[in-house]
Amino acid sequence: MGFLGRLRDGLSRTRQQHITLFDTVATRVDAAERPGDPLDAATADELEEILISADLGLAAAERIVSRVRATGGVEPLGARVQAEVRSILDGVAPRGLDGHRPTVILVVGVNGTGKTTTVGKLAKRMKEAGREPLICAADTYRAAAAEQLAVWANRAGVDIVRAREGADPASVVFDALAAAKARGRDVVLIDTAGRLHTRTNLMKELDKITRVTAREVEAAPHEVLLVLDATVGQNGLAQAREFREVAGVTGIVLTKLDGTAKGGIAVAIAQDLGLPIRFVGVGEGIDDLIPFSADEYVRALFERAW
Repeated sequence: MGFLGRLRDGLSRTRQQHITLFDTVATRVDAAERPGDPLDAATADELEEILISADLGLAAAERIVSRVRATGGVEPLGARVQAEVRSILDGVAPRGLDGHRPTVILVVGVNGTGKTTTVGKLAKRMKEAGREPLICAADTYRAAAAEQLAVWANRAGVDIVRAREGADPASVVFDALAAAKARGRDVVLIDTAGRLHTRTNLMKELDKITRVTAREVEAAPHEVLLVLDATVGQNGLAQAREFREVAGVTGIVLTKLDGTAKGGIAVAIAQDLGLPIRFVGVGEGIDDLIPFSADEYVRALFERAW
């Protein structure tokens, strides 16, 4: 099953509970509108409520409705909404990673988001793409964290650098970067401890890790990926906002998209935070992490409507 099929399955709850409400609205509007007619205020409010209920967020919903109203009835309502959603997602571009060897990718987030499994899945994808990744187990606090990551490294068929429980995470990162250089690895994936933005000591530790990577590899970290659980909806925005300020987040990995009716959170992240969705998780398997595509996301989200 390709990206669209997996994403379609992942977004099925959103479509069933929210997006299909558009059918009634769109049919009514398209039957009544004439080219150039503005969307009436009552229908605009109804449309905005549906978008918010699907977790696109207030700012994105207001932007979409405002622009849809401005375009009048030149195209069907559904096509106008989809075009605006795509415009929001296309407005944020991922950072280019070419030219760095090794490329250093820092993976951050709170506990329970699927951060460790995401590192393993990313390593597998990169190896299949011809890269030579190395995993760094910098979560030295959570019991058995390194063991769990080692299982994923074994599944992906890649090297892992780890240390004893309670070791200084920055020193583990230093060792991993040295190992990557010595072994000719071209990507280092650093799994950090799960942390809340309110835990000052952990945030300081993250800053220390960042400084070590910058000292050992030019311009590192080259990407900082924040792993967000899609099921938490708008609460994820608060997490992302704080991690962006402290850790310089450059992209989002949206996990557990197969278990939520709030699939519109990707749009809210792009609109509110200006951060690109880099990957989406749609299952538990090692191949269930998929590069994000705005076009296919919009198709999967709206395919039953209109």
